[in-house]
Amino acid sequence: MVVPQTRDLVALYMEHQLGLVRMAVLLVGDEATAEDVVQDVFLRMQERCPRLDDEDKLLAYVRAAVLNGCRMALRRRRTIWRYSQPHEPPVWSAESAAMLSEERRAVMRALDRLPRRQREAVVLRYYLDLTDDEVSAAMGIRQGTVRSTMARALAALARELGEEAR
Repeated sequence: MVVPQTRDLVALYMEHQLGLVRMAVLLVGDEATAEDVVQDVFLRMQERCPRLDDEDKLLAYVRAAVLNGCRMALRRRRTIWRYSQPHEPPVWSAESAAMLSEERRAVMRALDRLPRRQREAVVLRYYLDLTDDEVSAAMGIRQGTVRSTMARALAALARELGEEAR
């Protein structure tokens, strides 16, 4: 069993923090929550390092932990919304609206409407450019399930965006 050292975690954080935060932003919808999720994962790992058979599996472990952290954040958010005033959907800031094209905003809105599992698969596959095997490991599902989930997600996105499915 390999237990990552603190310097290994620091190097992993320095190399992959930005990509992990970007992945989390696409899943939770805001940068502050995404940063909190990623930082919480690394803090927990520093307190209680995972024991892995292979050091190369550490990044997959971190991705899965961030994915689970995003799920927990969304569950907490849903519970809060259930017991509070009706929620207005987040509005793009003026800066974001100026930076992003209308086409990209449409894709983001369509992505946000996908079921959680499909959205996660699309983000992992196309945003992080992970292979089906890596997506499978991060989500804890079989490769065949990844492929069928991706097919359904892409078909739903094509319908939503008014494009012909491939």
